[in-house]
Amino acid sequence: MVERYAREEMKKLWDMNAKYSAWLEVEKALVRGWNKLGLIPDSDCEKICKNAKFNIARIDEIETITKHDLIAFTTSVAESLGEESRWFHYGITSSDCVDTAVALQMRDSLQIILNDIKELMVVIKRRAYEHKDTLMVGRSHGIHGEPITFGLVLAIWYDELGRHLKALESTLDVISVGQLSGAMGNLAHTPIELEELVCKELGLKAAPASNQVIQRDRYARLMSDLALLASSCEKFAIEIRHLQRTEVYEAEEYFEVGQKGSSAMPHKRNPILSENITGLCRIIRSFAIPAMENVALWHERDISHSSVERFILPDSFITTDFMLHRLKGLLHKLVIYPKNMMKNLNLTGGLVFSQRILLELPKKGVSRENAYKIVQRNAMKVWEDLQQGKAAINQQGESLYLQYLLADLELVQLIGESAVRECFEFSYYTKNVDLIFKRVFE
Repeated sequence: MVERYAREEMKKLWDMNAKYSAWLEVEKALVRGWNKLGLIPDSDCEKICKNAKFNIARIDEIETITKHDLIAFTTSVAESLGEESRWFHYGITSSDCVDTAVALQMRDSLQIILNDIKELMVVIKRRAYEHKDTLMVGRSHGIHGEPITFGLVLAIWYDELGRHLKALESTLDVISVGQLSGAMGNLAHTPIELEELVCKELGLKAAPASNQVIQRDRYARLMSDLALLASSCEKFAIEIRHLQRTEVYEAEEYFEVGQKGSSAMPHKRNPILSENITGLCRIIRSFAIPAMENVALWHERDISHSSVERFILPDSFITTDFMLHRLKGLLHKLVIYPKNMMKNLNLTGGLVFSQRILLELPKKGVSRENAYKIVQRNAMKVWEDLQQGKAAINQQGESLYLQYLLADLELVQLIGESAVRECFEFSYYTKNVDLIFKRVFE
């Protein structure tokens, strides 16, 4: 999936050329740092920064012998230089170069993800205002609850994404750190001024303390944040899948001209994009556990984390980028059916107004227990009638539940017929939508 469907901008940040280019960027910054501190002569610094290059085929060839990719890289680069190559990779260890370079890749990749989230939020905000007043039934346990609007559903999504955006912006700072602290992290062979100088040039902060590696709690935080983001996106996708079910049919993925839904059943229009997003989010979430397990390395480090990160770093960023882009396109074109939403809202014959009645009775001195009995006994009659196929709304436009409530003399004597009828007004449930939108979007 990654190779076939990856978006080019993100994919290029994680190919082999990008990997070695990031290594070379760190190594050149190191050379310039040593030069500023007076160790490397100006002429040698200039030659290295101008001429140093790598050859991927040559690196692969050398690595078959060295069994060490960083040494194969430095050997390849050294072949492009003269005597000045003695200063290349001077005073640091492999992880200083690799981890600092990976920080550059993660930083640039996460900036793309942050932009993806912002673009997705723009689409959701637009659709939320479009359907701010589009009535639909709210559901709990999959069962009809009370009236809401589709705009409120989208406002919740927007607010949720805003939290992920804020968390990942904070995580961007956490992962944007480098190190040039040497084999055990004690800065014995490189002055602390060098580490700070080089990291600043690279747009990173120097890790306050490190051993042979940048500590992997930083990576685990990143993967956990991406996993949480994926969990929310899966929630959005599942909602769309539910709304597209034939029995519900309140929303539908846009069906392109010429698109086919089934090889056997020509009528099918399936929620394939949201199903695909659901699966992608499961994959993204799966990267969080190995990232957490990478935190516990032996002593100052081992390399058990290395093989894991060769998978989870590129795959998590590439998959998340693709998933967010697909979700944005899905929501941009999502087809909404307000008439079906209203039809479903009326499906239970007015039962969605039960709490409204319940809350009126205590105002008249009725205990909550007795109020509940009055409201529920009429509601149960509606369920029985619906099971027998009785119409949810009569020819006069009165729902089954309203009919039963108006026929309940005890209830009518307590609150009056007009009060009962007022409890069946949709405007009661939408009166605070504007205020909610103001809190969310302003």
